[in-house]
Amino acid sequence: MTNILELYVELVGLVLVGFILGRKLPATVPTRLGQFLFWVGVPISIVTFLRKADLSGQIWIAPIIAHTAILLGAFLAWVLVKGKGYFTNNLPRLPTQGSFVLAAMVGNTGYLGYPVILTVVGNQYFAWALFYDLLGTTLGVYVLGVALAAYFSGSSQNHGQIARAILINPALWSFGFGLLFRKVAIAPLAEFCLEKLAWTMVGLSLALIGMRLAQLRTWRSVKWASLSLGIKMLIVPLILGSILPVFGLTGAPALVIVLQMAMPPAFATLVIAETFDLDRDLTVTALAGGSMVLLVTLPIWLKLF
Repeated sequence: MTNILELYVELVGLVLVGFILGRKLPATVPTRLGQFLFWVGVPISIVTFLRKADLSGQIWIAPIIAHTAILLGAFLAWVLVKGKGYFTNNLPRLPTQGSFVLAAMVGNTGYLGYPVILTVVGNQYFAWALFYDLLGTTLGVYVLGVALAAYFSGSSQNHGQIARAILINPALWSFGFGLLFRKVAIAPLAEFCLEKLAWTMVGLSLALIGMRLAQLRTWRSVKWASLSLGIKMLIVPLILGSILPVFGLTGAPALVIVLQMAMPPAFATLVIAETFDLDRDLTVTALAGGSMVLLVTLPIWLKLF
């Protein structure tokens, strides 16, 4: 209970600070902060928290479950769309279908997932969240997500650009460096400063979420957004979370996986929606709604798992 209260204070407090700043500061500030965190902040956090992470056990299964969750979310969203079309003879526009599927399949397992895992579970199992995010969500967004967006928008995607976006991702490079840096001994003071710096980056990530939420201007498409959140944040985690013991996953590792599966839609879905001219209103509504729904669903997952 203490961890939950601390988490809520941090989540709500830092996101609220970011929301207020997002209303006051120039629109370029969130963009610059996002670039800084992408290239510098998040890599520093990954390298730091990897030093104390436990890499033993079945950690390799985390990205497998991540891809399974992504595919299950996309499949359920597709079935729901086709089912509605079959029974009502009224299919939504292709761009709306694309945004709906994207919102149901990939979650904010980095900027939001990392702080939640670190606060609730701790550094020891951070690697599970990291493997889930970098080898699961990141690939799901930049490969399957872009491919689906191109299909629903009717445009063709450049495979070279997709590959380049994955290869230059600094989080992946810092992941490899962090594995090597684990074996390097550093002074206690340097370790202390590095950890404080990493936690500062986590706080900035939460503030950035608030800044981006402050820039959202619409709450339309509530019906479709609610359905996508139901798939992404309830059905998929419940189905896959219930079978984790079959793979020998219980306790803290299982909780990490479930929490990552239950994260709200990733902000990358908005970038993709804007790039491929999908239904931006639906994407925006799902992002904002999912961030608030998490405050309700989080205690449920902690109680169940």
